[in-house]
Amino acid sequence: MDSSYRTMSVDATAAEQQRFMVRVYNWMTAGLAITGFMAFYISNSPAMMNIIFGNPIMPIVLIIAQIGLVFWLASRVMQMSASQATGVFMLYAGLTGVTFSAIFMAYTTASIFSTFLVTAGTFGAMSLYGYTTKKDLTSWGSFLFMGLIGIIIASLVNIFMQSSMMHMIITYAGVLIFVGLTAYDTQKIKEMNILGNEGTDEDTKEAIRGALTLYLDFINLFLMLLRLMGDRR
Repeated sequence: MDSSYRTMSVDATAAEQQRFMVRVYNWMTAGLAITGFMAFYISNSPAMMNIIFGNPIMPIVLIIAQIGLVFWLASRVMQMSASQATGVFMLYAGLTGVTFSAIFMAYTTASIFSTFLVTAGTFGAMSLYGYTTKKDLTSWGSFLFMGLIGIIIASLVNIFMQSSMMHMIITYAGVLIFVGLTAYDTQKIKEMNILGNEGTDEDTKEAIRGALTLYLDFINLFLMLLRLMGDRR
């Protein structure tokens, strides 16, 4: 009887975790769809492109707004209402799409699309690994975080050095780091789900917080791969 109860409990927990992860992926996909739509729409509107990139101050303002918004959302999402968290996440995804419209100026549409497909395949495989593996990936966290800090510092330094070799090293390292983070974050998000919260506002906010993390992993992996695979105009 006890063994049967434990089996049912484990199965119920796994089912709830699965439903939670589906919600996380749905929110992430919605964010990516908004980003892609905004980037494509603006890149095909000469008037919008002129407004955004015709003034050198505007891209800086947009980037600062993006950074401020993502830090605010990441740190305060659980203190927001579910509707506010949803709105801020969608706003952030839209702003990212606005700045991403510049990608269409630098790279061909075909190479952007092919890189997106490679990113989706790589992300999907690593997220599946993170979800299904029995191995504890906690030890990856500190290593990947240090690597992330390292490539950020190296990127800032290379703004002044303009070294093509350093650029390539940063790019390859970035791909490896965000591939690892995809698996690590997926496992962490799966395990952070509070059982019994299903259908509540708290559950929605947890899903949005998880979606934001995986959204950032996807976007950054895409940018790193685009450096390697993208055909410049």
